[in-house]
Amino acid sequence: MSDEQDIILSELSDEELTLQMHDDLYDGMKEEIEESVNILLSRGWMPYDVLTKALVEGMRIVGIDFRDGILFVPEVLLAANAMKGGMAILKPLLAETGAPRLGNMVIGTVKGDIHDIGKNLVTMMMEGAGFEVKDLGINNPVENYLDELENGEYDILGMSALLTTTMPYMKVVIDTMVEKGMREDYVVLVGGAPLNEEFGKAIGADAYCRDAAVAVETAKEYMAKKHNQLGA
Repeated sequence: MSDEQDIILSELSDEELTLQMHDDLYDGMKEEIEESVNILLSRGWMPYDVLTKALVEGMRIVGIDFRDGILFVPEVLLAANAMKGGMAILKPLLAETGAPRLGNMVIGTVKGDIHDIGKNLVTMMMEGAGFEVKDLGINNPVENYLDELENGEYDILGMSALLTTTMPYMKVVIDTMVEKGMREDYVVLVGGAPLNEEFGKAIGADAYCRDAAVAVETAKEYMAKKHNQLGA
């Protein structure tokens, strides 16, 4: 784009700027996203509105195109990184205003497995959708998951595996949760390339998520059900 056509973000109306942010997220433009977040805040926007209307909505579009094979992992990582830039500005403000979160999640790759691209993608997309996520990293024994669940306020446990040899370890974690009488307290989502729906059912997970976009959709559905039950 030539200089004459450069978009001056601060000259856009709120509505135009929000749409521009969706485009900038899609294109992974971190600096533009950070600038736009600050512009909206300076115009008196509530942090939660900036999060939901600009960032989460932008990532929702990214998620759909990722699911449909229009965008691929490198582009989604760029978009998620731009999202992170905006989130870094909003997080402290959201904490102050006590903005509603969709839910809290613990996620980690299971013991014996050091793959984390898929897991990182899920973490970023979940944060982008308005969830609070604690990422335990890779190679997690059952104790790591349970200690974290017992010491925090969580709704969802996410486990990932990329090796056929480490997949069965997910069952170890779920069986241990059952033994300790805590399985019913959490939604357990599993994912990773070698898994499928049958495997998810067989080990007692609530759902198998084939990619990050599906993980977000599934988590939202479960949280909506939970809120409906609490409200009933």
